[in-house]
Amino acid sequence: MNDTFVTVVGNVADDPRRKTTQNGAVTNFRLASTARRFDAGLGQFVDSGTFWIDVECWNGLSGNVARSISKGDPVIVHGTLTTHSWESDNGPRSKPQIRAYAVGPNLAKGMAVFKRDRSGRAPDAAAGNAPGTAVEPGHGAEPDAPTPGWDYEGADATLSSVDGPDLPQEPAHA
Repeated sequence: MNDTFVTVVGNVADDPRRKTTQNGAVTNFRLASTARRFDAGLGQFVDSGTFWIDVECWNGLSGNVARSISKGDPVIVHGTLTTHSWESDNGPRSKPQIRAYAVGPNLAKGMAVFKRDRSGRAPDAAAGNAPGTAVEPGHGAEPDAPTPGWDYEGADATLSSVDGPDLPQEPAHA
């Protein structure tokens, strides 16, 4: 296969729209990614052009995206670059889009709380993966059973406190 994989960092430009089709559930949203560059004449960073692209998320990813992100959220999208084509009154039209395999918050812009999907769905459907793709070991058969190396022990266990004394009080600068 000659799929073109891309990773785009940007902001969700509109509220995600979820619908069910004959091929499964899909959530779509528009992503805006604005480049920044240092302007030596001004002595500061300035915005360059904005790259706009439509993102489509299928099946398990569709539901998780619809419940997790909203307009304005900073996200990172990874997927394949595709072309959406259609006929208009003026003839054939097309535009690029990303078929997302992963969508997540941009933690350089804030904090997030992750909640693992424990619905008991098949691993491929829960992860939004195509059949036969790699899935975390041990997930799917017993959704609530901890898997060593993948799950925390205890209901609310974390690696460290988010309010620890060794954490800086100011956000990191990009």
